[in-house]
Amino acid sequence: MDAAPSNRRFAEDLGLTFPLLSDFRKIVSTQYGILNEERGIAMRTTYILDKQGVVRWIQQGSDAIDPSGAKLECARLPKG
Repeated sequence: MDAAPSNRRFAEDLGLTFPLLSDFRKIVSTQYGILNEERGIAMRTTYILDKQGVVRWIQQGSDAIDPSGAKLECARLPKG
């Protein structure tokens, strides 16, 4: 739910080469059921989608901060 500039800085700090979603208006977090409306925050979540848009992997909570799991899962996806 961070603004795009915050996401950009986060990605630069971690050396990420994949896009991060900025959901500043809480639209996607609501649709995915990860918004904690009481606290006004979303549960940190990483989704890996294949080229067809099918969700292949989900990581939630504090573990989703570390991109190593996402990198590993991306490497497992079929190429091409």
